[in-house]
Amino acid sequence: MDKVMPKKLLRDQLQQSIYTVINPFVKGLIKIGFTPNVVTTIGLILNIGVAVIFIIGAEEGNRGELSYVGWAGGLILFAGLFDMLDGQVARLGNMSSTFGALYDSVLDRYSEMVMFLGICYYLVAHHYFLSSLFAFIALIGSMMVSYTRARSEGLGIQNKGGLMQRPERVILTGVAAMACGITAYFIGGDYKIFVPGIPFHVFETMSVFTIPLTVMAVLTNITAIKRLTDAKKALEKEGR
Repeated sequence: MDKVMPKKLLRDQLQQSIYTVINPFVKGLIKIGFTPNVVTTIGLILNIGVAVIFIIGAEEGNRGELSYVGWAGGLILFAGLFDMLDGQVARLGNMSSTFGALYDSVLDRYSEMVMFLGICYYLVAHHYFLSSLFAFIALIGSMMVSYTRARSEGLGIQNKGGLMQRPERVILTGVAAMACGITAYFIGGDYKIFVPGIPFHVFETMSVFTIPLTVMAVLTNITAIKRLTDAKKALEKEGR
């Protein structure tokens, strides 16, 4: 418990710092008539744009042309901003509603699935088959992290623990994709590192993006399982 609280406090402090920066923009959105649901919808549209960039990169780019990955990463981070904006618009504009919370949750899931659709399409098209598998496993873990929380709350249990909540997933994916595009610009998209005695390369430029996806595949599923065990303990404590 002592280890969890400092992490939670640090996360809350960071969130409040971000809110301090974006609140003037939020107030501007409210003044021009934006509602939380409109902001949430914009976030979904932007994530559809992310998928489109990956698909175009798959169809028109070659394996070593990673600029599409970099641009998609930038848009992932921009779209992720709207995940924070909709909640603040609801709070500062006194527009919170039960349906709004449901709408936000549903569209967040659609946004994440659409984003991973684009990622998997790109990886398969350029023959990164193993990485596409890990990307799909990351998608499964991401959905289960959200589902275990929602199902737990439906049973009256607060269950928000774990490393890979949605903000962390968005930041990790977006930063990794941007870093991949920037790295490719400086060292080339076909850069590879070989180790003597090993018949295959141990690192390539695309690894800047695919290694974090692999880490996410592991951590999201660990987080989902942890939430499941936490819910079990809470239910047993209540005698349910």
